[in-house]
Amino acid sequence: MDWFDRLPSREKERLRKRLRSPGEYERLRERVKGPEDLEREMEKNELLAELKFALETEPKIQEELRKEIEKDLREQGAEQILEAGNLTPKVQDALASGAFTVGIDVNPSSGNEQIVLQPEGNVAEKIPLQKSVSEQYTAGFMSAGSSEV
Repeated sequence: MDWFDRLPSREKERLRKRLRSPGEYERLRERVKGPEDLEREMEKNELLAELKFALETEPKIQEELRKEIEKDLREQGAEQILEAGNLTPKVQDALASGAFTVGIDVNPSSGNEQIVLQPEGNVAEKIPLQKSVSEQYTAGFMSAGSSEV
């Protein structure tokens, strides 16, 4: 016996009627992912897992990515690279001097994993890169990884 069977008959009818409405059906249908969407998501997650493992185990890759991000921060500015708009002066100084580590973590606003910067020192916050920039670096890692094989 599930939760639906325990409801009074009037409540069951109300729920059935609502779920039969075209608007509700469309809303539920949008949340369902097709096989192509799932395949793309799995490939992305696999690539992020490989990048996360490489960042944790190979200091050379961590350093190269950090230098690339530091260069882009100088050239394009933090507003173009980072998702966070209002950074404290302490964080801005750490990012400008290159005193940060690169990692992969869940972005609290989107719920997706992406590349984040964590300033060194007593700063506990992780600053996510913009989604497009994160995907660009991830794709660069993929192409660099496939050329090494």
